[in-house]
Amino acid sequence: MKKQEQENLLKTLRTRFEQNPNRHPNMSWIDVQTRLENSPNALKSLQAMEATDGEPDVIGQDPKSGAVTFCDCAKESPTGRRSLCYDRAALDARKENKPKGSAMEMAEEMGISLLSEEQYRALQTLGEFDAKTSSWLATPPELRALDGAIFGDYRYGRVFIYHNGVQSYYAARGFRGVLQV
Repeated sequence: MKKQEQENLLKTLRTRFEQNPNRHPNMSWIDVQTRLENSPNALKSLQAMEATDGEPDVIGQDPKSGAVTFCDCAKESPTGRRSLCYDRAALDARKENKPKGSAMEMAEEMGISLLSEEQYRALQTLGEFDAKTSSWLATPPELRALDGAIFGDYRYGRVFIYHNGVQSYYAARGFRGVLQV
C-alpha cells in the first residue's frame, strides 16, 4: 500500500473504532494501531474488506496472544461480495448462469476467512446484521462433502442458520470476513 492509502485506511478504522466502543470494550486504539503498523499484510486485507464495503472493525482480542480480531460490521452483507457461490468446486460444477466467483476463493484472495457459525452468532450480539441479506459461513467438511453449505441472517429478532446447495448464489447473499492481527 502507498503511504497515503495506509494513512487513509488507519483514519477510517480509527473513526469506526471510536464510534462503536461496544464492539471492543476495554481496548485502546493505540494498541490496535501498533499491531496494524507492524502487519502490512493485515493492512492489505483490511483495505480489501473496506473496498468491498465490509466496514471492518475490531470485535475482540485474544487474551493470551493479544491478537486483535477484525470483522466485517456493515449492516448488510458487503455489497462487493455478493452473488457468489460457496467455493471453486461449486463454481466449476455449475454448467450455466455461473456467478462471478466464489466466497471461499474471494476470501482467500483477500487474506481473510469466512466467519464460522459461532463467530457469526457472536457478531450478532454486537448489533443487528444481515436483516435484509444473508452471509455464507464457513461450513463443516462433513456438510460440504454432501454439496451443502451454511449461511446466516437476522430476522424477527433472532439469528437463523440455514443450509443451501453450494452452487447456489443470490444477489442478497455475500459473506463476512474475519481477520486476526
